[in-house]
Amino acid sequence: MARSLRHLWRLAWIAFVLARHDALFPLERMGIVPGLTLVARALRKPGQGRPGQRLAAALQRLGPSFIKAGQTLSTRADLMGEEVAADLADLRDRLPPFSGAVARATIAADLGQTVEALFAEFDEVPIAAASIAQVHFAVTPDGRTVAVKVLRPGIEAAFARDLALFRWLADMTERAVPASRRLKPREVVATFAETVRLEMDLRFEAAAASELAENFAGDPGFRVPAVDWQRTGRRVLTTERVIGIPISDRAALVATGHDLDQVLANAAGAFFQQVFRDGFFHGDMHPGNCFVAADGAVVAVDFGIMGRLDLATREFLADMLMGFLDGDYRQVADVHFRAGYVPATQSRDLFMQACRSIGEPIFGRPLADISLAALLGQLFAITEQFHMEAQPQLLLLQKTMLVAEGVGRALNPNVNMWTLARPLIEDWMIEHRGPEARLRRGLEDAVQTVRRLPALIDAVEVLAAQARAERRLAADGRRGRAADRMAMAALVLALAALATALFALAA
Repeated sequence: MARSLRHLWRLAWIAFVLARHDALFPLERMGIVPGLTLVARALRKPGQGRPGQRLAAALQRLGPSFIKAGQTLSTRADLMGEEVAADLADLRDRLPPFSGAVARATIAADLGQTVEALFAEFDEVPIAAASIAQVHFAVTPDGRTVAVKVLRPGIEAAFARDLALFRWLADMTERAVPASRRLKPREVVATFAETVRLEMDLRFEAAAASELAENFAGDPGFRVPAVDWQRTGRRVLTTERVIGIPISDRAALVATGHDLDQVLANAAGAFFQQVFRDGFFHGDMHPGNCFVAADGAVVAVDFGIMGRLDLATREFLADMLMGFLDGDYRQVADVHFRAGYVPATQSRDLFMQACRSIGEPIFGRPLADISLAALLGQLFAITEQFHMEAQPQLLLLQKTMLVAEGVGRALNPNVNMWTLARPLIEDWMIEHRGPEARLRRGLEDAVQTVRRLPALIDAVEVLAAQARAERRLAADGRRGRAADRMAMAALVLALAALATALFALAA
């Protein structure tokens, strides 16, 4: 009871802030504590701008947890609507910095050395202050210029308090509005909590940067700043300093002689290699996190939000996108049913018709005018009609695609990044879906079976030993015969697995 009262009091404050920004609609839409929102509505102050813009301003007022929650909701066009989600996608971390003295103390406590011992120079004033951390430039004793990311003091406690509230709200929503269960509010909060947990430990971000850099080793078009592991801990992350022009600064890129089409090709190629080749992509590729180096390579920073797609999801995505681009709505519908995203009880023909209603308005239009990210957003918007459950990994990807398209149009509004990326998708599909790929997978499965055989044989020997022990202890001979049959059956299964593996290898 005390916990619920505490959450209700906190919710009253949230409702007041939302009311003052004329952004109560999320609580009204979810039907949470209608009496509270009714009272708060009396405090409403007519706001300026679109609903999503007003909501973004209110979330900034409510603090770091709500800023992060807004960024997460920007991936849920199915929950918030296209326009609101797009406005929340523009939400950037805007908080006042904490003092350089506090940053120094955090670094010393986390790394066990003074700032003077770790750095020859350390800028007291941060270059950027975000909701979870801020960044200072520094120089190491051996002369390397680096960027030092430091967590905000007390940020863990602040997030823990708000996450408890979010879990309570999700639970209340599912109880009060049964239809909301399709949108998995509890799972959304759990995903958000996991994301925050990882962001609170900067070693995870360092590992993500290291993995992404390894994936693009030797690629001239895309780079990741190197991690300084000796100056990285749970609350401190040190990487090489990026020297470049923000990818959104078109005028500066032109003035310095960059080939914008090549920059766009580098960005598109890197994005699709991350998604399809690696299944590991940067989930927060807004323009502030992308720079263009002197040689034209795209350099990414800030790896706190990363997405993963397994092979089955990547194959679904490739088939679905190619189906839309080719106007093959039967294929689009088939891949949704085959993946199990749309329940088998739904009408395939009606779903195909719904896909056609999305695809036809873009089919035949110049590629420069096509937004596949918007298309995906429309597709997710019709999911309720067909009881298609939300797919968090695809929602994050759709948000990332939307941002990537915006970057591409800023570089060259007459060239669509899909024009550049389509050959990459087609090559990837041939490599992973053709006869050679199927043969390779068959051999890999056979090898895995062979590798499991020793453990299987050991298990058979254990069963046989148990059977012999049971035979010795059994006064009834029938128990001994049953144990023999069990051992024999296990042996036959082991031999059958061995034969299957050898046959697969021979084929």
